[in-house]
Amino acid sequence: MTGLPASTPAIQVSEEVAQAVADGRPVVALESTIFTHGLPRPRNLAVALEAERQLRGTGVVPATIGVHAGVPTVGLSTEQITELAAADGLDKVSLRDLPVVAALGRHGGTTVAATAFLAHRAGVRVFSTGGLGGVHFGASESFDESADMTTLAATPVTVISAGVKSILDIRATLERFETFNIPVIGYRTTRYPGFYVTDSGHEINFAVQSAEEAAGVIDARDRLDLPQAVLIANPVDPAKQLPPEELDGILTRAWAEAERQGITGNASTPFLLDHIQRDTHGRSLEVNVEVYRGNVRLGGEIATALAASGVRGGEAARTGGTGGSAAASTGA
Repeated sequence: MTGLPASTPAIQVSEEVAQAVADGRPVVALESTIFTHGLPRPRNLAVALEAERQLRGTGVVPATIGVHAGVPTVGLSTEQITELAAADGLDKVSLRDLPVVAALGRHGGTTVAATAFLAHRAGVRVFSTGGLGGVHFGASESFDESADMTTLAATPVTVISAGVKSILDIRATLERFETFNIPVIGYRTTRYPGFYVTDSGHEINFAVQSAEEAAGVIDARDRLDLPQAVLIANPVDPAKQLPPEELDGILTRAWAEAERQGITGNASTPFLLDHIQRDTHGRSLEVNVEVYRGNVRLGGEIATALAASGVRGGEAARTGGTGGSAAASTGA
């Protein structure tokens, strides 16, 4: 692929997504790395299309986000999703990578950071994902922290996740969220989930009991004109989690093997997640999919509650105008 012509829009927003945002109808953003990098074939495509069907079945418009042939796209078509799910050597695109892959005309799966940024630019207020990035163990020396955190500190979307990935330093990550003024709210719990497990062992201050309460928090954030994301922590069903004591043992073995092989930095996350999948004989993959289903479901409920509230965010909260910037994002 080569560079893009100057007439190519900086961000392509599908007509369906742009119209739904303009009409104030519920829309949920979905990231693409779950099917470009996170799941094996052919399960990756099945999960991606299932998430879209799940939302449409409740009257919510899905906005799967990724980079197709160098164009950051909000609302990938089924054909584009299928192509990205089958492609080899795709870039894993964080926010810093967007201009590079755009200029080089490359395909890419967008991370939480890039997806949140693109969703916000398109006026999409709710984003469902699996697990967030955060602070890695040893970050006091390596400075290995996910760009998800700094991006979410400056991007007023709502992110539904099952906590941060279990391989991360969850205590340190929660401290960083506090430093960045990012509210972390449990969905019907004040115990912070640990992705594969319902309870990471860490407590958070606030919980909401319904999608409507979550929508109220989001509307209050927008009325205050605060710049940061709202994080909704939605734990996996306890009956479907990995047994916590089993996960502790797996993580101990995974870290030991990573140290033995000299795996560090960016290579550590895929190595550790692969180790967990192999050690559980694929059961962790089923938990991953279950986590995602639950977050997509809750994202749809919150987006629907927001649409019912009639407040569209940003300037709309103060002036009654249309929130977001979908029109700007579809332009050249």
